[in-house]
Amino acid sequence: MKELKIHNNKAYFILERFLISKFESGNVLNMDAVKAVRDWLGSDHVLKEQHHFLFCETIEDVESEDIVDEKEK
Repeated sequence: MKELKIHNNKAYFILERFLISKFESGNVLNMDAVKAVRDWLGSDHVLKEQHHFLFCETIEDVESEDIVDEKEK
């Protein structure tokens, strides 16, 4: 089952989480490696927590409208 994360009023499915240290080389963060993993996983968004990168899939808002039954008017 996918884990759900709400961040800044947006919903995301967490596909994978990796320790930030996996992307560091001598205290330098390798953002190209983060982007490569994002693309490899098919993720469209990456969130950063204290110790982890969360590779996520954005849950799009659904546009809807009320359907009114003309017979009920």
